[in-house]
Amino acid sequence: MNISIVTVGKLKEKYLKQGIDEYLKRLSAYAKVDIVEVADEKAPEVLSEAEMVQVKQKEGERILAKISQDTYVIALAIQGKMQSSEELAESIDKLATYGKSKLAFVIGGSLGLSDEVIKRSNEQLSFSKMTFPHQLMKLILVEQIYRAFRINRGEPYHK
Repeated sequence: MNISIVTVGKLKEKYLKQGIDEYLKRLSAYAKVDIVEVADEKAPEVLSEAEMVQVKQKEGERILAKISQDTYVIALAIQGKMQSSEELAESIDKLATYGKSKLAFVIGGSLGLSDEVIKRSNEQLSFSKMTFPHQLMKLILVEQIYRAFRINRGEPYHK
């Protein structure tokens, strides 16, 4: 399975990068996982509603340019469906079983995802009703993908 994590913004924090790199190394035994970073749109701290939409649209265009038509897309969105780790593992397993060899998880920028990205997604996934920094979500997501593969293979992993 080929998995892409398409995300807005460059990862700057060394400690997050180290954690992500560790899980990517572990995941290499199970799947090809790539992190694709697209530029975030520069914007002032205070934005009008129209400016927020415009920023999300520009970031959304960059995201969509990185996703091929035959890719199954899971957008991380606060309004998405919450799943347990076991349910996520089952979802990934079903996708692989039914021939979906390309999977993309999408993490938006600080303002979230554009309507166009949400429409392109096949499903939306929420990790919590809480808001997390999108940079931290990369680490959380990579860990959960790793956990999913361990669950699917019946391999031990701490709870």
